[in-house]
Amino acid sequence: MSISSEQLNTIETYDEEKRLSYLLQQVVSNKEIWILADEHGCVMLNTDDEDCVPVWPNEEFAQRWATDEWKECKPEAISLTKWYSHWSTGLTDDELALVTFPNQANEGFVLFPEEFEQALLKETKKQNRK
Repeated sequence: MSISSEQLNTIETYDEEKRLSYLLQQVVSNKEIWILADEHGCVMLNTDDEDCVPVWPNEEFAQRWATDEWKECKPEAISLTKWYSHWSTGLTDDELALVTFPNQANEGFVLFPEEFEQALLKETKKQNRK
């Protein structure tokens, strides 16, 4: 599904909670989550307290971040199956958190992998009831 620039701009103006909800809906519906990566691995962001991996709901939003110091990075999809089997435990083992759907102002909820996984499972149950 392609998203217009206008839709991208509108969705990106959502507050953190609404962007997180959108991210969860899209990830569960499309069964994939997006990161930015280069030959050295995935993009990392740092807060005062945590080292974080930013994640996006689709390729277009991730691509918007591939500028300046990250212009060599490419959006990369991770299947939800691989996320559960590999990424959640790997991030936890590496003591990394997630920045969920950061906007251009670097705003996004910071969640630990277990919290994110619980939110995904809750969204999956919600969508399965529809």
